Amino acid sequence: MTATAAPAAEKSTYRPLELFDTDRLLDQDERDIAATVRQFVETRLKPNVEGWFESATLPRELAKEFGDLGVLGMHLQGYGCAGTNAVSYGLACMELEAGDSGFRSFVSVQGSLSMFSIYRFGSEEQKNEWLPRLATGEAIGCFGLTEPDFGSNPAGMRTRARRDGSDWVLNGTKMWITNGNLADVATVWAQTDEGIRGFLVPTDTPGFTANAIHRKLSLRASVTSELVLDNVRLPASAQLPLAQGLSGPLSCLNEARFGIVFGALGAARDSLESAIAYTHSREVFDKPLASYQLTQEKLANMTVELGKGMLLAIHLGRIKDADGVRPEQISLGKLNNVREALAIARECRTLLGGSGITLEYSPLRHANNLESVLTYEGTSEMHLLAIGKALTGQAAFR
Repeated sequence: MTATAAPAAEKSTYRPLELFDTDRLLDQDERDIAATVRQFVETRLKPNVEGWFESATLPRELAKEFGDLGVLGMHLQGYGCAGTNAVSYGLACMELEAGDSGFRSFVSVQGSLSMFSIYRFGSEEQKNEWLPRLATGEAIGCFGLTEPDFGSNPAGMRTRARRDGSDWVLNGTKMWITNGNLADVATVWAQTDEGIRGFLVPTDTPGFTANAIHRKLSLRASVTSELVLDNVRLPASAQLPLAQGLSGPLSCLNEARFGIVFGALGAARDSLESAIAYTHSREVFDKPLASYQLTQEKLANMTVELGKGMLLAIHLGRIKDADGVRPEQISLGKLNNVREALAIARECRTLLGGSGITLEYSPLRHANNLESVLTYEGTSEMHLLAIGKALTGQAAFR
């Protein structure tokens, strides 16, 4: 007789995404990249994030560490960039944001805004000058589009670039600029007689000033700045030659929004795992908080939304890698995943009780950060209207 192998024992507990078996949808390289970034986050970033959040700092030396990790501009080809696919970039964003939204914001602005603007619209000279240094973290970039009175409506920007002989002279103010006080080069968008154009502004150029924004309640482990351009004179070679009109900066924003589709899930996953661990260790009425029906209902509902968001993110990544993802599809992903991640982080805080308001636990920190993520690179309202326009053909925001 042939012996029959005993069935594999069922696991008694699962991590939230294990129930969806989403790793099955990834290839080995993608899983390896996620694991490498997760290890860096666990060993280098998480042990320090409470202090950085409380002191509202982000050490500049992290730029080179991110460069060594290979995540800066990782989805770009050549010029020292890793050339990974979109899904791998998304997974890296998710692991970084599991540490803190500030980490993903740094990498996203560096790679998908600063570097992508140069990669997509720059001259070969501009690419060779900046991209290798930005990829290693030797140089830091920022992206100046939003203004104090023009966020959702960047077409109304007041920053102006005028010709003076062969030079350009820029005047204006940009607001809520991530990495502004750290940056060596700023991609600045301005009105010209030829429409909106982009310019590379070395931050040591006379007339350029970056002022740090203080007293933030969100994204504290991130540098946020106001950029002031006061008669900043640039040579003709500073202009991004292939960018004309608002489509240039908006295409960069789509790149960054894609990273957020994955990134927000990292904050949600970390919040949920933190809450699950707490409910096992916390006893209420002489038994673990995890054993109560209301607790399990909350955990189950949050797990369902996290898994659905992950399936959506991977699907959009596959579309992006195959034949390009449409802006309204990115809007679907950012709207859903950030909105659900914020709800998850808030709900996780309720399971932590009073302990949840301290920095010892991550959910409220993630929730505070996600309030900014919900707003930047397209508010939830604007993404709703982008989806609405796709469905009806009517632009309700005009």
